[in-house]
Amino acid sequence: MPARLFDAQALLLARREADRKQSEVGEYVGVSPARVSAWETGRAVPDPEKLPRLAAAVRRDLDELFPRKGRPDLADLRADAGYSQTATRDLTGTRTPGPVAAAENGQRRLSREYEQRLADAYGVSVDALRRAQERSFGHDVPEPGESSSAEGVSDDTAVLPATLAGKITYLLDRLPAPIPDATLAARGNGLVGAEVLTADLVRDLRTGAVANASDDVLRALAGALDTTPLMFKSGDAGVERVIAETLVLSNQVAAIAARGGAEAGLSAELLAFINKEVSKARTEAIAPRDPRA
Repeated sequence: MPARLFDAQALLLARREADRKQSEVGEYVGVSPARVSAWETGRAVPDPEKLPRLAAAVRRDLDELFPRKGRPDLADLRADAGYSQTATRDLTGTRTPGPVAAAENGQRRLSREYEQRLADAYGVSVDALRRAQERSFGHDVPEPGESSSAEGVSDDTAVLPATLAGKITYLLDRLPAPIPDATLAARGNGLVGAEVLTADLVRDLRTGAVANASDDVLRALAGALDTTPLMFKSGDAGVERVIAETLVLSNQVAAIAARGGAEAGLSAELLAFINKEVSKARTEAIAPRDPRA
């Protein structure tokens, strides 16, 4: 994702307008006056995590002084909160910054146990953290309410993750409420009538620690997430998009029904009809194509 734009001249002018000395700015940021001078003359560029305190030191808004075009990824959220990658060891309670580094580099997604800790430290919601994580993996997920760059496609389905872990997270984010790994495992096992899922396996699949799964596991997981195994293994972006759009519509209908339907101007008959059409769309999305058709 695009880093914040650093302008040495803009920093110099902002410091002078704030009537602050280089020594005062340096003390606030935690660097020497010589380092501030190097930044203002363009001989050096501040580390991204220093930009928030640097903007505050000259009494300017971060986005105004150091703007960024585009949506933030995990590294951007961390830097905007003023943390170096090394400092995330204390946030995750691990001996190394490995978990955060791997997620920022698009190698392995964060374990669920780290998400709330990092979200709190970064000053964002868990959902915002997950969206930023998807961007670190190459999926430019829009923020809620933003229009998608893809014409004719809703925000919820404009970008579909390519990995199994990404798809699981995508589906979890669209459920009405969070579901623990153990609950997903029990639900999936109950639907397929076999003990194929465990809480640990669900966690490993969700975080990317395990990248592939058997058909039986995918079938149980799909049932637990109210979708079809084709969402995980079709390899056809068009099929996956139909499935994802059907899921979004189903959740929207469920939300309307939970509010009573009439509140949104929908009768019980219309809600029943929509639910019937959603079920029909689900069946058609997973039905095998007749080669003679």
